[in-house]
Amino acid sequence: MDLWRYLPYAAASGAENMAIDEALLLTMVQATDPQPVLRFYGWDPAALSLGYAQSYEREVDERACQEEGIDIVRRPTGGRAVLHQYELTYSVIAPEKDPNVSGTVTESYLKISKALLSGFQALRIPAEMSVGGVAKETTTAACFDAPSWYELVVNGRKLVGSAQMRKEGMLLQHGSILLHFDADLLFRLLKFPNAELRERLLQRFKRKACALDEIWPQPIGREELEREICRGFCRVMEIDLIQSQLTDTERYLMQEIRSKYRSDTWNKKR
Repeated sequence: MDLWRYLPYAAASGAENMAIDEALLLTMVQATDPQPVLRFYGWDPAALSLGYAQSYEREVDERACQEEGIDIVRRPTGGRAVLHQYELTYSVIAPEKDPNVSGTVTESYLKISKALLSGFQALRIPAEMSVGGVAKETTTAACFDAPSWYELVVNGRKLVGSAQMRKEGMLLQHGSILLHFDADLLFRLLKFPNAELRERLLQRFKRKACALDEIWPQPIGREELEREICRGFCRVMEIDLIQSQLTDTERYLMQEIRSKYRSDTWNKKR
C-alpha cells in the first residue's frame, strides 16, 4: 500500500499558503523517490485569491478589499476568484504519473473528487460530482459561479471549487470546501460595470453556489470534515497517510518563495 504524507490543518496568510504549496511541489521535483502530499489549511487573514490568468485591474476592487481587511493573492493555478474565509482548503501534490492522480486534467480531477466525495458520503452529506463543463458566457469572475467537470455539487450548486497546475512532472491541485459563505462580501470585492448588474449576478451566484451550513442541517466541524476526507482518500486510493510537517528544506524554500506572492509584480501581473 502506498504511503502519502499528510500535513494537518494550519492557518496562514494567502502568500504563505501559496508558497507552501509551491515549495512542496518544487521539493518533490528534486526528490529521487517523491512522496505525494495531502495538505489541509485555512487563511488568516481572510483572502481573495485570483486565478493565474485573471485580470487584477479589471476584476478586483482593491479599495473594497482594503476596507474589508481582505488580503489579495494570485494563485499559481487557473480558475477564477475565490473568497477564502470560512472554509477547509485541501491541496494534493503528487507526481503526474502516480496512478492515483494520473491522466488528463479531467481524469485526475475525477480521481481526486472520488476521494473527496467518499469523505462527504461518510458524513451523509448529499454531494455528487458534476458532469458538465462551464459555459463561459454565463459566468462571472467568481469561482463558485458554476461547476466544472467532476467538481462536487449539492442539488446542482457547487460546494467544492478546485484548480490544478502541472510543472516538471508534478501535479498540484488545491480547492476550497465551504463551511459558510458570504457571497455579498465576495461581490463587494469584485468590479462590475454597474450596481444593477452586480445585484443580478449576485442573486444568480447564490443559486449556483452553496456552503455546508446551507445544505446540511447537522453541524459539521472542520476537524471532523478533515478526518473523514482523509479516510476517503485512504479508502478510494488505497493509501496510508503518515502525519508530517514541513521539512527544514521545504520551510526554507517556502520563505524564499513567499516574497513573490506578497509582491505587486506577481499579484498585479495581469
